[in-house]
Amino acid sequence: MRVLKITALAALLVMAASVAFAGPTYDRVMSTKVLKAGITNQGIPFGFIDDKNEWVGFDVDMATEIAKRLGATLEKTVVNNNTRISFVQTNPPKVDMVLSNMTHKRVRDEKIDFSITYFFDGQKFLAKKGTVKDIKDLASMKVGSMQGTTSIVNATEYLKGLGNADPKVTGYDGEVAMFEALRSGRVQAITTDSTILLGYAAKVPGQFELVGEFISDEPYGIGLPQDDSAWRDAINFTIQDMWKDGTYMTIYNKWFGPDSAYPFPMTSKIEMWP
Repeated sequence: MRVLKITALAALLVMAASVAFAGPTYDRVMSTKVLKAGITNQGIPFGFIDDKNEWVGFDVDMATEIAKRLGATLEKTVVNNNTRISFVQTNPPKVDMVLSNMTHKRVRDEKIDFSITYFFDGQKFLAKKGTVKDIKDLASMKVGSMQGTTSIVNATEYLKGLGNADPKVTGYDGEVAMFEALRSGRVQAITTDSTILLGYAAKVPGQFELVGEFISDEPYGIGLPQDDSAWRDAINFTIQDMWKDGTYMTIYNKWFGPDSAYPFPMTSKIEMWP
């Protein structure tokens, strides 16, 4: 009799969890056992194609673990700065979530929902070593960034503060094009989130350096379909569980720990709820 009671209780707990997260996205993922994630493949070290032609990165590992914990198979879809929001806006969404080093901004929150912050970054500038003697040198330099990002807005305001009354920040279609513009000399500095800059600088060791302090805070959130609180809760609780059992730090240290190719000390902890 005791065994039957325990079995019945376990079944009730599973049913309760299903009811707690009942919603269109959660129900679809549970039904199909497939979690569709939009991830960049040009954003070192978050999502990129490595030397073995494999799609890897911090965001890839995070998405893989989230899918695993939800009992689903991960299906990756390439997104870029122009599609990462629209892919969760369609009905039904083309993807169930987007992990693409995307800053949670109020203007974006009007279009889609976001998870709790799962990565904390900040915007900086990258230039050839020794070319920026003083941070004010940036005011007279040609600067590049990425189309469809808030980095251009932040950089424009920052350069104005350095004395450039009418700064022109050139927008490029993705990280690769932006970095190539710097390497070729078409711009003298580029600016975006510091971890992305570190990733590309690591491709050519010793040639480039980060300059100045952070000019903005960049809290990354997972992009989610609008007005689907059940799915948002499921993702948030999963991230928090990963933090509690140490899985998050294992993934973080793999990509950003002191012995990694892209060392970046953690600046804040994951938000936890009782």
